[in-house]
Amino acid sequence: MKILVCISKTPDTTAKIAFTDNNTKFDTAGVQWIINPNDEYYALVRAIELKEADASTVIHLINVGGPDADAIIRKALALGGDEAIRVNADNPDSFGIATQIAQVAKEGGFDLIFLGKETIDYNGSAVGGMVAELLDLPYVSLATRFELNGTTATITREIEGGEEVNEVSLPVVVSCNKGMAEQRIPNMRGIMAARTKPLKVVEPAAAEALTVTETFSLPPAKAGVKLIDPDNVQELVRLLHEEAKVI
Repeated sequence: MKILVCISKTPDTTAKIAFTDNNTKFDTAGVQWIINPNDEYYALVRAIELKEADASTVIHLINVGGPDADAIIRKALALGGDEAIRVNADNPDSFGIATQIAQVAKEGGFDLIFLGKETIDYNGSAVGGMVAELLDLPYVSLATRFELNGTTATITREIEGGEEVNEVSLPVVVSCNKGMAEQRIPNMRGIMAARTKPLKVVEPAAAEALTVTETFSLPPAKAGVKLIDPDNVQELVRLLHEEAKVI
């Protein structure tokens, strides 16, 4: 079985966010990059578990980005990926990214395409559905469990107020959510092996960007805290009514 796992480069969750070029670009100065947690913890680790159950499984990684993504790709290889492809394009447009992934997937003949439910920087959750549409494949989003029996997958996903169980024949595109797998840490053997695993760089296919970023902005600063004497209940009620407007 061939699995394609899509991985994105995102800022570390503790990174201080700022913008440049009149608030039209993300300021990358001093930012530490990590594998998008949804791609790593759920999509990649579940693929590794499937490989552990079937040694003939091969895990291919794909990233759409520049050379600065190579470090996080190597980490994904250290976790358990077998080989990787980086499409040499640096465009945040979801359709552009999906087009590059679909082009590689068409040529690879993959049985499964896994990706995280969304990236933690843009939170768009759009790429998975676009990839499936471009490949004319079934798509299951927000998957919390994935079981495989031959060429039939049973996938549990979150829905409003509960869960939904889907049964689908391979190939399929799946976006992975919390519950799909547990976090793993690369061991020394994996780190050393990752240095020699194939990382192929390919030039992007022609793709039209459908979105353009007009501006970024930070959320408003939080208001200061007001301390009320516990005996002054009337003042607390007044503030909740007139200022907080919650009662």
